[in-house]
Amino acid sequence: MKAPLAMRGGVNPSRLYLPREGQWPDLLSFLLERFPFMPAEIIKARLAAGEIVNAAGESYHLHSAFVPDSWLWYYREVPDEVEVPFDLDILYQDKHLLVVDKPHFLASIPSGRYLHETALSRLRKQFNLAEISPIHRLDRETAGVLVFSLRPEDRGAYQSLFQGRQVEKYYEAIAPTVTSLDFPLVHQSHITKSPQYFTMIEVEGRPNSETRIELLQRGKRLSHYGLKPLSGRKHQLRVHMNALGMPICHDNFYPILEAERAPDDFSNPLQLLARWIAFKDPITGEKRFFESRRDLALVAAIN
Repeated sequence: MKAPLAMRGGVNPSRLYLPREGQWPDLLSFLLERFPFMPAEIIKARLAAGEIVNAAGESYHLHSAFVPDSWLWYYREVPDEVEVPFDLDILYQDKHLLVVDKPHFLASIPSGRYLHETALSRLRKQFNLAEISPIHRLDRETAGVLVFSLRPEDRGAYQSLFQGRQVEKYYEAIAPTVTSLDFPLVHQSHITKSPQYFTMIEVEGRPNSETRIELLQRGKRLSHYGLKPLSGRKHQLRVHMNALGMPICHDNFYPILEAERAPDDFSNPLQLLARWIAFKDPITGEKRFFESRRDLALVAAIN
């Protein structure tokens, strides 16, 4: 379904379904119920300004009727969004792919309190191309190689590579030195959602995650590790490193979920870097290899 609103500031419009079931006296009543944490005055102001439209691009107003089994479009807003003061470097571009070197603290895609200050929104704005779409994602806290598709007709083929585990990924991390383990090693476990916030935990059960870990440089207190995930669970590398007694430096989730950072706190980035990614291109048949130019800050602290 084509959106009746154009991209604005690198952000595509959001859409909302008006359900067939349910009774609301008007559209405003539905929106107030659908968005209970948004101040009513903001919703009313957006309706009055004509910023919410139907499939034909026609603006709703304060007294618009609720039209069941239909869609509306609007631009999501994040008040007082803090600018992330780091560049998003371009590593490669052709007519199919756009590969970037993402800095720490920049989210991959819009979510929650991050809208414009995301890799996707920055790229859509920079290239004035609404069709840019991520093939995979990196945590906001993780830096490194991130790959985007430029054409909707290519997106499925590239995404299927990740779903079919036909992509090699390699990360680097700085974490405490552990002398009781022999490297390289492979760690397997069953990872599932934790009841605490949105972290993950290891539980008994058939392994659904696997990571190969090697030692790149050993220090007295900290060491430099190479991590090759052989599966793709949320927070997998962070969970596995923590389980082995070497939580990644500056990890605010593992082993302890710390207080949420202030939006403008860009100190002590997580020492995890997506160093390289490799795959056979399903469109061109070429072997692709993209490598980050970044380095982890604490590498220099290893001695």
